[in-house]
Amino acid sequence: MNVQELVQKHKLLECIHCGICTGSCPVARKAGLNVRKYMREVAVRHLLEVHPQDELWSCTTCATCGIRCPKEMTPYEFLIDIRSLAVEGGQIATTLRDALEDTFKNGNPWGRIRSKRSEWAQGLNLKHVSDGAEILYFVGCTPAYDPRVQKVAQSLAQCFEVSAVDFGILGDEENCCGNEVYGMGEKGLFEFLVEENLKLFNKYNVNTIVTACPHSYHSFKNKYNQTAFRILHHSQMLSDLISGGKLTLTKELNKTVIYHDPCFLGKQNGIYDEPRKTLEGIPGVKLVEFARSKERSVCCEGGGGRMWIDISGQRLAESRVKEAAEAGADVLAVACPFCLLTFEDAVKTAGLEGKIEVADIAELVAQAQ
Repeated sequence: MNVQELVQKHKLLECIHCGICTGSCPVARKAGLNVRKYMREVAVRHLLEVHPQDELWSCTTCATCGIRCPKEMTPYEFLIDIRSLAVEGGQIATTLRDALEDTFKNGNPWGRIRSKRSEWAQGLNLKHVSDGAEILYFVGCTPAYDPRVQKVAQSLAQCFEVSAVDFGILGDEENCCGNEVYGMGEKGLFEFLVEENLKLFNKYNVNTIVTACPHSYHSFKNKYNQTAFRILHHSQMLSDLISGGKLTLTKELNKTVIYHDPCFLGKQNGIYDEPRKTLEGIPGVKLVEFARSKERSVCCEGGGGRMWIDISGQRLAESRVKEAAEAGADVLAVACPFCLLTFEDAVKTAGLEGKIEVADIAELVAQAQ
């Protein structure tokens, strides 16, 4: 992609250089990322160059810059295209390169073999979606492989079974959704994953998918360009099951819970109410709010490939868990596997172990059954 193509695609000449994109960027101060400068270099000076890795790869693709842009531009999409140029030129961190290669070879960025993908479900006796299931539970790479997040997948499966939801999984056939691959700029690999996943969904006549990962939800809903199936986030499903009386919760948790809005669920897709309704449906839960919540929620720094590259400086997740503790919360509730991992790590580095717990909403619902 040349300069002129970038200018036209992202409407860079419409930029009024107000700097709101940089000012609203959660990692700008930490990483020195100046989105306006990048756009100005291409649009005005016709310079097309790859910037230092700590800048270029610091973007979490949270979309805050796009939400606040007065000209309704999407600077983060522009940065993804700049990343594509870096990937094509081999100017990419080793950890990111390895994640992309692992995704191509084994269908996941975590370096795990495909035959281990359904190990999380051992002993649960879950059926394959081909056995006439009405709903496909798309587990996702992180819940399938990460030992901590596997507990979320197990809890959600438990909730579905108790509610008599007719669901199935893809088992070892499941692939990466490709959302983080896209965010890292490897759009060729993303298109390959889209094609492979759609073939799989068509093969099993999938018409409804539920996932606990906002990144998969966002990708399926907004980047697959399809109308063959509908996609639900697990917060939507759990909220409906509880309010519809299909999932009865009887155990009181008696905990103060604060909920963090994931960027790819909230900012990118406007889902704010369902996770809160789910938590409010749990007996003994007192729900409190962050000072910055919903569309103003602070990014955990897990998106856009950031799970596979560390950027120096204080992590936003640390300030977030400290704020949760100061609000008097016993539990920091999340609805995203990346948020779960970044916050649990931040609890340790911030010295808050034993003072606050991090849990997915599905885990809390399962505890209340």
